[in-house]
Amino acid sequence: MRIFGKGRHRPSASWRQATDRAFTLIGDGRYEDAGALLTRAADLEPWLSESWFNLALLHKFRHDWEQARTTGLRAVALLERESGAPDWWNVGIAATALQDWPLARRAWQAYGLKVPGGATAAGEPTGMDLGSAAVRLSPEGEAEVVWGRRLDPARIEVLSIPLPSSGRRWGEVVLHDGVPHGERTIAAGHSYPVFDEIELWAPSPVPTWVVLLEAATESDRDALERLAADAGFAAEDWSSSVRLLCRMCSESRMPSDEGDGEHLDPHDHSEPGHPGPLGHRTDGQLWVPERECGVAAPASLVRGLLDGWVADSPDSRDWRDLEEVC
Repeated sequence: MRIFGKGRHRPSASWRQATDRAFTLIGDGRYEDAGALLTRAADLEPWLSESWFNLALLHKFRHDWEQARTTGLRAVALLERESGAPDWWNVGIAATALQDWPLARRAWQAYGLKVPGGATAAGEPTGMDLGSAAVRLSPEGEAEVVWGRRLDPARIEVLSIPLPSSGRRWGEVVLHDGVPHGERTIAAGHSYPVFDEIELWAPSPVPTWVVLLEAATESDRDALERLAADAGFAAEDWSSSVRLLCRMCSESRMPSDEGDGEHLDPHDHSEPGHPGPLGHRTDGQLWVPERECGVAAPASLVRGLLDGWVADSPDSRDWRDLEEVC
């Protein structure tokens, strides 16, 4: 096959050496040095789609979306196959970051995905119905995996209440990478991919609060979560939902259940009997009434929400130490 008058050929040894060295530098976080080598590789082999794909990948790592879009488009212009190439996926991510919706739609379709005709006033595709997934917030820092709803192939709306260490809030939309790192399975047997966050795409105005609850039973705890959801916001019992996992475990196939009672999960590195972010299990079959709970709600509503919860069953419920944390 001939591309733009050039015969298709294997890349030169100089191209391979520059590219291999560049990806070693990328692994060390030396993006500027890697960019110089990948630019040299593209000069050596400008007819190779891989030359421009690698540059687009580097610009994605740097969050330089204009350059990622430009080099990504050069890569797809040189492709030999019509659909399914990862080059199109990277173009889709860059276009989504830039809110270039016509290009994003074109990229997902070229990759082989069905994109419904619906769109917002700004042209943003709607109705892709990709279901639930998990996203790893701050993957290079104090990473946390939370649940969310996929808006399209590159964005997830966060539906869990993240811990304050992540710097993220309930309801935020994050841009995520295309290759999953790990899975989470639920009791019904379904598994969901875990994608790595790239950056915050749309912030949430709703603050995160932490509060200590006295909930006599699980039903009392559940009542607060339902009350918050009915108000259009969220509450989450961090004492039950949070597990500490090492990186290797987090990026593997993991069950998402809470591990009640004496269930001992060898991958769980939290401490039994300690509610809150340091543990998710009790030291037996007993329910621990003191719960550390995250609440996502406006300042004007959060106290009324908690007071209303207590008023429904004052003998079995109480709260204290409310603090805004994110």
